[in-house]
Amino acid sequence: MSIEKNSLHPRNLHRSRYDFPELIQTSPELEKYVSENPYGDLSINFSDPEAVKMLNKSLLMHFYGLQEWDIPANYLCPPIPGRADYIHYLADLLAALNGGEVPRGKQIKILDIGTGANCIYPIIGHQVYGWSFTGTDIDKKAIHSAENIAALNPVLQHDLNFRLQHYPSAIFKGIFKPGELFDLTLCNPPFHASAEEALAGSKRKVQNLSKGKKTVPVLNFGGQQSELWCKGGELEFVRNMITESKEYANQCCMFSSLVSKSANLPPLYAALERAGATRVETVSMSQGQKQSRFIAWTFLNDPELEDWRVKRLTKKS
Repeated sequence: MSIEKNSLHPRNLHRSRYDFPELIQTSPELEKYVSENPYGDLSINFSDPEAVKMLNKSLLMHFYGLQEWDIPANYLCPPIPGRADYIHYLADLLAALNGGEVPRGKQIKILDIGTGANCIYPIIGHQVYGWSFTGTDIDKKAIHSAENIAALNPVLQHDLNFRLQHYPSAIFKGIFKPGELFDLTLCNPPFHASAEEALAGSKRKVQNLSKGKKTVPVLNFGGQQSELWCKGGELEFVRNMITESKEYANQCCMFSSLVSKSANLPPLYAALERAGATRVETVSMSQGQKQSRFIAWTFLNDPELEDWRVKRLTKKS
């Protein structure tokens, strides 16, 4: 019997429990990682990074039409259902600016800050909505991995490109080209404020996953420094993003970022007010017991947003 995950976005392709026999048909190499859990259900060992990576590969092949996908050892292997939710709710934001219709096609340009070695947001956004993506990262190896994923999959080759951020302390500087326009930016910012904090968090997750809780989703298994922590943690990262975004106010319709800690929202709202944002949206999301959200903002006024809609969102690819 298929149990639907009602907390996920209605368009999310992962609302049903993983159908392992179906996934194995798509990716036979997954089979060696699948066994019955103590509840009599087919599952994998979510504390095994190789099993998690193979599950991700199978999901990307089965639901998103990829032929190849891999990431270097010890890089972040994200839970796909939650990542897909962010994309779908961003699509709803664009739809709200476009008379309720989600704009589709490669003319919609999305900027992914910290795309990572896994390239997960560009894959989902392109394969579901046909959007074009520019992914950025401060890690050369992550950029190379993302480029390799796009090169190995003909469905992605022409609509995904990647840029190395040469200014590690900056977010948008050096990324926006003069006159370049993006319809949305997205970001999954580093969560922790120090390496020690990140290590402690990873240990807690591994311990939880090794106590027989095989149905608990993997959150951030693996991950490099730039993926897991930065000075000041999530709050400082997003606050810096807000400050920087003002400089590119006329080159992007909506900026956005995930915010894992609800306690960070009030200081971020204050930063948005100081920056002069004209509209701020907070969108709540959940996956099982995990509660999350993202904030989105713009500096455009209503006439400018309407002009943006007419010139960009209503075009057909």
